[in-house]
Amino acid sequence: MNEHAAPSIGLDEVAARAQAVLDSVRSVIVGKDEELRLVLAGILAGGHILLEDLPGLGKTLTARCFAQSLGLDFRRLQFTPDLLPADVTGSFLYNQKTAEFVYRKGPVHTNLLLADEINRTPPKTQSALLEAMQERQVSVEGETHPLPRPFTVLATSNPVEFEGTYQLPEAQLDRFLLRVSFGYPTPEEEWEVLQRRIGRRTEDVDLDPVIDAATLVGMQAALEHVTVEDSVGRYIVAIVAASRHHSQLQVGASPRGSLALLLASRAIAVLSGRDFVTPDDVKGVAAAALAHRITLRPELWMRRIEPATVIDDICRGVEAPQSAQTPVHGQAATQR
Repeated sequence: MNEHAAPSIGLDEVAARAQAVLDSVRSVIVGKDEELRLVLAGILAGGHILLEDLPGLGKTLTARCFAQSLGLDFRRLQFTPDLLPADVTGSFLYNQKTAEFVYRKGPVHTNLLLADEINRTPPKTQSALLEAMQERQVSVEGETHPLPRPFTVLATSNPVEFEGTYQLPEAQLDRFLLRVSFGYPTPEEEWEVLQRRIGRRTEDVDLDPVIDAATLVGMQAALEHVTVEDSVGRYIVAIVAASRHHSQLQVGASPRGSLALLLASRAIAVLSGRDFVTPDDVKGVAAAALAHRITLRPELWMRRIEPATVIDDICRGVEAPQSAQTPVHGQAATQR
């Protein structure tokens, strides 16, 4: 697959095109506006997203809709207990005509990989994604093969089913920029899902591309121009540092958590029509960016305390900066 050249795109255009992508996906996914914003923010930030929720809540459909709206090459890989690392990365096959071994690319060679039910495959196969997610490349038989740009992994996981599953190790959880849960829809939203299915008269959902892969690469590059005031940057560091000393946590977030919070906050700022990050942007993505990077004390599991609840408590305990930020890099996009 060819590399996609990144066109130069202004932040106002990024906001407009991102909104068009969201509108397209929302035409299929009902009632999950904030969750869809988080998923798109993770993609714009160049990260990977873990969709952790119960079966049947639209995780796979969400990944497919984003791939179609973003104009990306899409592969779906169903993770099973017998899946091998070579089934993810690809392998060398012997070509009898040429008497040579030829590399056959695996499904990871795509723009958007849906790693469906990633917790159903053994750790050896889960780890096959580690290099791809971090380095954007795979190594097979001593040869390194770069992955196309953009490259994003959307992985799904069932958080309540444990039989026949393998919990993701902390090293791999840390590779996901955000963890997002959809939750059950309201009765009104569920009825709307049924109405849309009746109106389509088919199970298949096809969305026209709003942008293409090259444009997405340009949009990701544009996020580097989002302004982060020093006070807001220190606010991010203070939140992450507070997680390392919280009484309910055994292990806090690492500096990679600070970086994830920064990247996600910049993307959310652009989706909100601004070219600068506010403390509210940081608080809005803190749970999604940090909850999977912390470890609760064992006794708290019996009390059913959720990591996201602890992150929210930390954010309330860290004083936000009071200074007002004004746009620096050109005209701010229209507020949506």
